[in-house]
Formats: sequence, structure tokens, C-alpha cells
Amino acid sequence: MAPEILYFAIPGFVVLLLLEAWFSWKEHRELYTVKDTFSSLAMGIGNVISGFLAKLVVLGAFTLVYQVRLFTFPFAWWMWLLAFFADDLSYYWFHYVSHNMRWFWASHVVHHSSQHYNLSTALRQTWTGNLTGAFIFWMWMPLVGFHPIVVMLMQQISLIYQFWIHTEAIHLLPRLIEYIFNTPSHHRVHHGSNLKYLDKNHGGVLIIWDRLFGTFQPEEERPVYGLTKNIETYNPVRIAFKEWGAMFGQAWRSRSVRHGINYLFRPPGWSHDGSSKTVKEMKEEQPPPASAS
Repeated sequence: MAPEILYFAIPGFVVLLLLEAWFSWKEHRELYTVKDTFSSLAMGIGNVISGFLAKLVVLGAFTLVYQVRLFTFPFAWWMWLLAFFADDLSYYWFHYVSHNMRWFWASHVVHHSSQHYNLSTALRQTWTGNLTGAFIFWMWMPLVGFHPIVVMLMQQISLIYQFWIHTEAIHLLPRLIEYIFNTPSHHRVHHGSNLKYLDKNHGGVLIIWDRLFGTFQPEEERPVYGLTKNIETYNPVRIAFKEWGAMFGQAWRSRSVRHGINYLFRPPGWSHDGSSKTVKEMKEEQPPPASAS
């Protein structure tokens, strides 16, 4: 089993969260609310519990694939560098698909369900992620020769990095850092429900993938956090499973195998009768900006 370095980071998470809460109180920023924060913490605890056994399954899958690997990478410095970029690219595509296929969105939506943006939001994690098969986005890494332990360590390092970017306490960092790395500014955009911000900035540690693949959006106006249709609950169980119920319910009520499959694997918001819209459809219907006279 890969060393659970993520767990060793938890005390640091708590310290930073308390510091940000103090900053919010001192500056009268109202970044936190009690109910929202406890919901996020409950989701984080549930993620740790549900993820423990799931990680054994993932490690088993990675190990099986590693047995038929194409190459064997030594534990040299350059292997760790390659593994970092390989993991971050894998995370980008996992994250991109999680916003564009409802099957994965049903888990990922949990992380976007808060209408606040603070360090506790980073802990608002899914209970069902590995059950969806999200680990398949990393399966190519053991296949080409990265040891399964290396893959799982890199996944944890990425998550540790992504904790601190969930804050409004930091505005902008030096230009070069903003160009290369995912920063609080870039990730605030990702959590915005503003139409121009939807499905943007999917990077984990690096933002270069978004620049390369056309999904980058700089922060302009302040984001409105949450979903286009907020879930309006602080109940962790409802937060964890509400989208699953909605997805399967719509698939069943469609009374069509084809429509039912589409509800599972088309983008969030897709509907067979036009009762809801995908992000692409909403943007296509947006009127063009008025030209200057």
C-alpha cells in the first residue's frame, strides 16, 4: 500500500484553516459559515473512510496492469519528474471529463456544492469517486512502467498542493507563477458559477494544460460560487448522493434506453426534452456582447 502522506498533511490543513477563519473574522470577510464548514468537514471525513478500502482495489488494479508494463522505470530522479508531469496530465483529463460526463460529475459535483470558497471547501470531497472508475485515467501510468506506489504517491502530492489554492485570502501571485501553476485566482474561476467561468481551469498543480487545451479563463469579475442550481442542503448524506438520485431518476423517467444512457454519459444538464441545458448550450444561447457605438 502506498504511504498515506495525505493523512500526515491533515494537521497542517487544520492549522491553515484556523488561520484563514481568523483572517476572515479579523477582516470582516465572512468567508465561513458554521453549517457550510461542518458540511465540508463531514464530507472530508466520509471521503477518508470510504476511500480506505477503495484504495486497496485501485492499488490492485494498478498492480495487475503493472505486470504487463511496457517498460520498467528505475527509481531515479528523472522518473519522479516524469511521474509528476504524467500524473498532472492525467488529473487534468480526469477533471475535464468529470465536468463533461454526468457519470463522473455525480461524484465531483460534491466538491462544487458549497456557495463559499475557503480552505474547508478543499475538504468537501466525494464519497463515491473510486466507485465510478475514476482511477482509469491513471491506468496508463503503470502500463508504461511507473510503479503503482509512485502513481498513488503522486496523486496524494497533487491533492496536498490543491488544498491551499481554495482561498480568497490570496489575490494574485507573481506573473510567472500565475502563468505556470494553478493558483487561488485560477481555481476561484473554476469554482465560479458565472457562465463565462463554467468548465474552465481544470489543472491540478499546473495550469499549462488549460492554456494548451483551450480551457483557461483568467479571473475577471468576482466569482459567484456554487452550482448553476444549488442543492440548498447542509446534510452530508444528501450532498453525497443527491446528484446520483437525480441522474438515475431522470434516466428512469425518460422511459427510453437510449435516453437513459445519455443521461448517464452525456454532459451535465443534457435532457431529452430540453428541460435543462448543458454548459455548451447555455453559452450558445447567450446573446453576443453589444458592440461599441
